[in-house]
Amino acid sequence: MKICAVVCEYNPFHNGHAYQLAEARRLSGCDKLLCIMSGNFTQRGEMAVFSKFSRARHAILSGADAVIELPAPFAVAPAELFSEGAIHILSSIPAVEALAFGCERGDKESFLRAATALCREDKEYKAALKENMKGGTSYKVAQVKTALALNEDVDEALLTSPNNVLGTLYCRAILKRGAHIEPLPIPRVGGGYADTAPLKNFSSATALRACMRENSRKNKKILKSNLPPAVCSEQLVADKETFEKVLMSALLLKDAEEIAKTPDCSEGLENRLRAMAKSNPDYDDMLAKIVTKRYTLSRLRRILLENALGIYQKDVKNYLETPLYYRVLAVKKESAEELLAALGEGKFSVVARKSDVLALKKDAAACFETDVRANDFYNVLTGIHTNEYLMQLI
Repeated sequence: MKICAVVCEYNPFHNGHAYQLAEARRLSGCDKLLCIMSGNFTQRGEMAVFSKFSRARHAILSGADAVIELPAPFAVAPAELFSEGAIHILSSIPAVEALAFGCERGDKESFLRAATALCREDKEYKAALKENMKGGTSYKVAQVKTALALNEDVDEALLTSPNNVLGTLYCRAILKRGAHIEPLPIPRVGGGYADTAPLKNFSSATALRACMRENSRKNKKILKSNLPPAVCSEQLVADKETFEKVLMSALLLKDAEEIAKTPDCSEGLENRLRAMAKSNPDYDDMLAKIVTKRYTLSRLRRILLENALGIYQKDVKNYLETPLYYRVLAVKKESAEELLAALGEGKFSVVARKSDVLALKKDAAACFETDVRANDFYNVLTGIHTNEYLMQLI
């Protein structure tokens, strides 16, 4: 069996995602499509508009064969850890031979060249990186500047545009692990990653989330033309205001030393966050006073969420080096036997019921406990009590 994988959030699942799944199946020639999807919280530091179980069901109904969960410590981490976490899991499954991802531009070879440039760790690279970080330049900006300076054949857009950057990081993780996974870039259609203006058929998830929060007749029409029927009929459960109040409370209840342990926190940012929270109790107002080019809004949001969920840098790094698990959220009924068998041939344990958790070793069990904590948190925020150990046959 040949499996093509897709790393996703589906927040919400829309027409562009359905197009990508269809193209992934066509271009890869795969037997099955496997999605590895973020759980109830996302890489932007936000709660998902629908639960992970609803979003997994939407994916199966729209073309995927199975959906497994990207563990919370990776799902709410910076892009580099997000991508490494996904590849850590996918590369352990022998049947996964291709990885499809959306991009603004670029082919397989150009992505691999850009990824190779980011893999360099020789003396010349380290010296240039150090030089480019002078004057307070962030590590990420200096990293891109160095890679471009030392590699003339690298397309700058693959290191700067949102989806391209993620695609390059997937390729970098594949190269670092020596994984036998073929990158399959698929050009995006319709709205860009952060476009806020809705379009007729292929709006961005950002624009669609905004439409969901403003329940007008016009927005209902936009949603109907952009979302599959199963998604369009779903009731919005995300309570942004309550979520933000909980994050602010957690920020003030934790010691600065503990906040500093989160993956996105550095340079004393924990002290600034706590100080600003005391004098600016409004979530958006507080973040607006801290955000800069160096400290992006997504990064600040992630710090608050990582802090609330108890996700720490040392743990995330450790999880990247240890066998974890395949947490099956949903699988197409007619494909279940084949796909569960394919996962069973992987290096990690399959978690499809509560008893499977008992077989997890120490580090994997600790990682899974974070998923449980995130699910419990989401249940309280939404008032929807989902069973963490549910595997949906659809």
